[in-house]
Amino acid sequence: MLGFLVRLLPFWIREPLIILVGTVFGVRILFMALVDGEGWVPAVIGAVFLLGAALRVRVVVHALRARRRRAPATEAELEPVTPAPVIPAPVTPAVRRPVEKKPNAFAQASFAIGLFAVIGGALWIEGKLPEDGTAATGASRPAACRLDEDEELPSAYRSTPGAVTGADLCRALNRTELPELLGTPAERSVYASGTDNTAPLTDRKVAQPEARVEFETYTVELSATYNKLTVAQYAKLTTYGDGRDARKLTVLGRPALLTSDHMMKIQFDLGSGEGASGPVEQGPLARTLTVAFDGKDRGGSYDLTVWSESGLLPDDSALVDIAEAILPRITRGARDQD
Repeated sequence: MLGFLVRLLPFWIREPLIILVGTVFGVRILFMALVDGEGWVPAVIGAVFLLGAALRVRVVVHALRARRRRAPATEAELEPVTPAPVIPAPVTPAVRRPVEKKPNAFAQASFAIGLFAVIGGALWIEGKLPEDGTAATGASRPAACRLDEDEELPSAYRSTPGAVTGADLCRALNRTELPELLGTPAERSVYASGTDNTAPLTDRKVAQPEARVEFETYTVELSATYNKLTVAQYAKLTTYGDGRDARKLTVLGRPALLTSDHMMKIQFDLGSGEGASGPVEQGPLARTLTVAFDGKDRGGSYDLTVWSESGLLPDDSALVDIAEAILPRITRGARDQD
């Protein structure tokens, strides 16, 4: 519909309008790609817009040259013409023809300007609309969750009543307010995923879905383990190890435990020569908040883990705030389960 309306415009209004729109969009998209780090795809799109605008400029230049060029006079036009004898013709009454109305240049220009204003206003309003029912406070849009939709759901999920999936966890965790809860409100998620895993050493009989959201500063991981281990039993196990950083507390009326542990770091050489394969190394320190499924602590728990490559960790209160904001929003529904 928009293309049809643009084709109705006169040439000398349509072409400058297309050049203006193409240049504005091209420069803006290239700015997003080169300055904001959006990747190479927006850079290609912006280059295509600028290339289209350049081709339109060339068309306008050729049209101007053709308009200014005048056809040379022929020899017949330069020779004097001898007037032929005039024979009077019978006089016939003149027929008055209706005057053809020429297109109003001012009206056409006003229509073009109004059309461009409508397009710009629509794009501006779209950027101000709230997302997922939240107010348009300027918060950055989170990255979309990457899911393994084609993979078959393990049988452990179908045999576990109420088990959620990685998609359910990612949908609850990947919220616009998560950076503010972490203490980095200016950041936005650069990667988000949900996987339908099973707990290790259980012969794939215990469901353990996971979700991960990555930022420039922190990485947040949320998992649910549907086993019979209670938080109280897990707290006792920490006393046999290095449990100096362990702390018991209550979150949402449920038993909870804060623990610290190092992540694992593995390097692979993919043939680029930039890295070498090696044994598993100790990674950055991570802080985990384990919360029971219910207040009676009858087995199973959620694990909320936060870490960063720099080794910095948010306050324990930030993990509690995230758990109180995220856990009530976990609902089933990403996949139909039997």
